[in-house]
Amino acid sequence: MRTILLIDNGSRRADSTLNLRRLAARLAERAGEPVLPVSLLHSDQVPADRLDGRPADTLAPTLHRLLTQGARDVVLVPLFFGPSRALTQFVPDTAAALTDAFDPFRLRIASELCPLPDGEPRLAEILAEQVEQAARATGRPVTRVVLVDHGSPVPEVTAVRRWLGERLAQRLGPGVRVEQAVMERRAGADYDFNGPLLEDLLRDLADADRATPVILAMLFLSAGRHAGPGGDIADIIGRVESEYSGFRIHPSPLVGSHPGLIEIFLSRLNALPS
Repeated sequence: MRTILLIDNGSRRADSTLNLRRLAARLAERAGEPVLPVSLLHSDQVPADRLDGRPADTLAPTLHRLLTQGARDVVLVPLFFGPSRALTQFVPDTAAALTDAFDPFRLRIASELCPLPDGEPRLAEILAEQVEQAARATGRPVTRVVLVDHGSPVPEVTAVRRWLGERLAQRLGPGVRVEQAVMERRAGADYDFNGPLLEDLLRDLADADRATPVILAMLFLSAGRHAGPGGDIADIIGRVESEYSGFRIHPSPLVGSHPGLIEIFLSRLNALPS
């Protein structure tokens, strides 16, 4: 019998863990099997009283507990857009550290949300719907969009955002200019593949045209340090709007709030060989 874990990177913000739990419960309902919400790191630092009285689970102690209880077929469903080092290095290293202490066990990792080269058209459709939802609140047609993500030093992860940006532009049509930005990037030309920092790009857009609003297509799954109320993106929006009178920036809902995400998870789970 397999044991399914829905895994995210983890956050010190309670909202991120609560969203992971909601998604795991919805996936369990669709899959007809239990799904455990587990973070790789960080979330165990959130006080339990901010998590409905139940501490968050992280990967290493959860795997140890499951193996102690006799689990030998563990499936991880990643709450990641691309092949983060968390998936390609941290997870295998964590599993390898347990191999000497337990009988042989099977650990399988389902594909990430947007595996290249084929990508995931449903994810691009989710982004387009959420951009259009944010635009409706402005009462004006969409003409300028910035697709923003966390940023990664791994080119293969950035390639996912670029793939989604191209499909988003196709979906929104030729009258919409779609640009891309990151919240974090390393300094130097070696990391120019990441693109510009969000705040720098927004200032450039404001310098060019204050009157036309910008929709932020939020390539984030849960509220955390960058996205959501009180996050860095909200701070950036506040600073730029205050410095450029009349300039307005409208973030879209987070991808993790869209009901269609569960169907993608279910596809990844069902694609695993038995």
